[in-house]
Amino acid sequence: MMQRYFPWAIALAALVLLMISNGMVLTGITAFDESLLRDFGWSRGALKFRDLLTLLITGLAAPFIGILIDRLGVRPLIIAGSVLLALMYFAYGHVTSLLHVYLIHVAFAVVLVACGLNVAVILVSQWFVRHRGTAIGIALVGTSLGGMLFPPLIVGLIADGGWREGFKLLAFVPVVTLLIGAFLARPPASFGLAALGADNPPPQGGGVPNPATDLAYGEALRTVTFWALAFTAMMTFYSMLAASAHLFLHMRDMGFEPVTAGRALSVMFGMALIGKFLFGLLADHLPQKLVFLANIAVMFAGSLFLATLRPDLIWIAISLFGLGWGGLYTLLQLQAINSFGLTAAGKILGTITVLDAIGGGLGIWLTGVMFDRFGSYQVAFAVITGLLFVAFLVSTRIRKETKPAPAH
Repeated sequence: MMQRYFPWAIALAALVLLMISNGMVLTGITAFDESLLRDFGWSRGALKFRDLLTLLITGLAAPFIGILIDRLGVRPLIIAGSVLLALMYFAYGHVTSLLHVYLIHVAFAVVLVACGLNVAVILVSQWFVRHRGTAIGIALVGTSLGGMLFPPLIVGLIADGGWREGFKLLAFVPVVTLLIGAFLARPPASFGLAALGADNPPPQGGGVPNPATDLAYGEALRTVTFWALAFTAMMTFYSMLAASAHLFLHMRDMGFEPVTAGRALSVMFGMALIGKFLFGLLADHLPQKLVFLANIAVMFAGSLFLATLRPDLIWIAISLFGLGWGGLYTLLQLQAINSFGLTAAGKILGTITVLDAIGGGLGIWLTGVMFDRFGSYQVAFAVITGLLFVAFLVSTRIRKETKPAPAH
C-alpha cells in the first residue's frame, strides 16, 4: 500500500514546496508593492530592479544546481532554503532602504535555487519511473497555486495590520517546507521503498535516457531548435512575469480596490492552472507543436486586450494571458525533452533556464522603468505584445532533432 501511494504523496509535497517558494518570492509578494511605493516614494523601476536581481542570480546558478544535488541531495537544500526564506520575510518587515530590499532579493535567489523548480522536479523524478510526467505536472501546479492563494492573503494581512506586520506573519509559512525537507525529501531507498514503476520500466524510448539516439549537450547547442526554444522561453517569460508582477499596480491605477486587484492575480494564476491541465490533455491527443503554438497564440490574444488599458477588457486579458501561459510553461519542458531526448536534458534545460530567468527579470524591471518614463503601461504592454508575436514566429522552427550521422 505504501509503495503504491507514497510516491504520489511526494508529488503533492513538491506541489506545496513550489506553491510556497514561488508564491512568496515571485508572485504573491507583488501585493506588497503599492504599500512599499507609497511609504518610501520609490519609482516602480527602482523597486522592480529587485526582481531582476533575484531572477538573474537564479538563472546563473541554475546550471550548477545539479552539482549541489549530486553532492548533498535535495533534503539539505530544501531545509536551508526554507530557513532562509523565513529569515528574509522577517527582515522584509524591517526594511528602511532600497539596499535592504535588494539584499533580501539576492537571498531570495538562493531560496529559488534551493527550494524551487529544479529541486522539486528532481525530487519527484527520484520517486517515479512510470507516470513521471503526470507526477511532475502535479508538482508544477504549485507555481499556479502560489499566485492564486498568496495575493488575497497578503491584501487581507495588510488591511488588518499593515505591510510590515504582514511580512512578519508570513515568515512562519516556510515552516511547512522545512518539515517537507526534514521528513519527506528523501530518495525511496531511505524509506525502504522503490520508485513507482521501477520493477516494470517503460519501453526503450518511453521516458529513459538513450545515448544512441538522444543528442548530447554540444550537439543540441548546434541546432536551430535549441535556440528557437531558448528565445521563445526568454520572450514568453519576459511577457508573463512582466504582466503578473505589475498587474496589481495596474489594477490599482485603473481604480480597482486592493481586494479586487489581488483577486485579479488569483484569476490569472487560476487560469494558468486550468491551462496546464487543458493543454496537457490536448498535447496527448494532438501534435504537441500545434498545441505549443496555440498556447502562444492565446497569450498573444490576451496581450492585445491588455495593451488597450481598458478596465472593461482587463478580465478577458488576464484570463487569456494566464490560460495560454499555463500550458506553455509545461510544454516548454516537454518540447525540450521531445526534441533532444533525456540524456542531456538537465544541462539543456539548465541553459534554457538561464535565458528565461534573465528574460523574466528584465521583463519585470523594464516594465517598471517604462512606466516611470511614460506615465502608464501603454508602451510596456505593447512591447509584450510584440515579443509574443515574435515568439510565435520563432517557435515554428522547433522540431524533433536527430543525432548527427558519425563521420567516416
